[in-house]
Amino acid sequence: MKPSTLVLALAGLSFMMSVIWGGPLLRILRHFKMGKIIRIEEPSGHFNKMGTPTMGGIMIIVPVAMLTILLNAVSMIGLNIFGSSLLVPLFAMLTFGLLGIVDDWLGLYGKRKGEGMRSRTKFIVQIILAVSLAIIIRYGLDAPEIYLPGIPGEISLGIWYVPIATIIIAGMSNAVNFTDGLDGLAGLISATAFAAFGGLALMQGQIFLARFCFIMVGALFGFLWFNVHPAELIMGDTGSLSLGATLAVVALMTGHWILLPFIAIIPVSELLSVIIQVSYFKITKGRRFFKMTPIHLHYELSGWSETQIVQRFWLIGLLSAMLGIGLAMV
Repeated sequence: MKPSTLVLALAGLSFMMSVIWGGPLLRILRHFKMGKIIRIEEPSGHFNKMGTPTMGGIMIIVPVAMLTILLNAVSMIGLNIFGSSLLVPLFAMLTFGLLGIVDDWLGLYGKRKGEGMRSRTKFIVQIILAVSLAIIIRYGLDAPEIYLPGIPGEISLGIWYVPIATIIIAGMSNAVNFTDGLDGLAGLISATAFAAFGGLALMQGQIFLARFCFIMVGALFGFLWFNVHPAELIMGDTGSLSLGATLAVVALMTGHWILLPFIAIIPVSELLSVIIQVSYFKITKGRRFFKMTPIHLHYELSGWSETQIVQRFWLIGLLSAMLGIGLAMV
């Protein structure tokens, strides 16, 4: 079977697994009253999401983990379907997913109801996990350090690789988390980014990594079956934190992580909007640069409908991802 054929077959299998168990998962979440809590400062249009089941990231994580582990085990009987290197993005997905589960749970039933973990605590855990992953990628995998468009060959970063990789992993985890706020937005953007890096991995000959990426795409499409407007299910931090970290790890494994501002332009923009807003607020002692951040809330308060924002952001993300792939081929 050709590599591209198996990649698409795995994506289809992952999609079906996600859709099939989506219904039972919804019933479980509703039974335990795992409904989203809307903060009072959010736009008024978000209050109709109150009570929508959250922790939907489990719908993505479970089929991806099952397929990756099972197909990796198949290699023990001589079928070379997956490689052990995929344990690294799998580790990223599971550990950041566990962090997200704890955050979502505390947001529902903890002392800081509606808020979840303290930002400082969550960020410290993210940094610890990111450092661990950066070290594994640098010293445990034969991953290229960085490719720059138009410059042939790999460029070595030396001692700077681990701190840079740490910032990328933790930053992308938060970036996708900020993107998750409108029905279908984070799922569509993440699926596009994973498909782009999966294509790059396929062109590099990293067949195993390409398969993992498209399994992620299939699972995300299965999740979107329930998450499109009006959403029956919300991914929560369980999904967004794990998706961002896993995307960063995949980008680092291809060596094309410098293209993340193109391939993941929307999450990067969401993160930058928060940084700009907080910095401007402190510098001007109380003034705001945007009406509200992350930036999708700014456009929502500017009169764009939720559907318009999601579709326009996804179009921008798709075109920018295509540009990123083009730059990688220069």
